[in-house]
Amino acid sequence: MSIFTTEDLLLYYYKETSPEQNTAIEAAMKQDWDLKETYEVLVESLKALEHPLETPRTEVVLNVLNYAREAAEATS
Repeated sequence: MSIFTTEDLLLYYYKETSPEQNTAIEAAMKQDWDLKETYEVLVESLKALEHPLETPRTEVVLNVLNYAREAAEATS
C-alpha cells in the first residue's frame, strides 16, 4: 500500500513536486502496481480533458434556449 495520494500524483504530473518527492514517487510506482496503474489512468484522463470537446448541434442549443425562454415567461 502506497503513502501517495491522487493529489500527490497530480502534483507529480504537473511537475510541482520537489526532486526528492519525484524520486520517492517513481520508486513507489516501481514497487506498487496499483499506484502505477492509478497514475496511468490519471494521465489518460488528463490527456482526454486536453482535447477540445465537440460543439453541440445547433438544434440542441436552440432547444435549450427555447426551454429557458419558455421557463422565464412562465415565471413572470
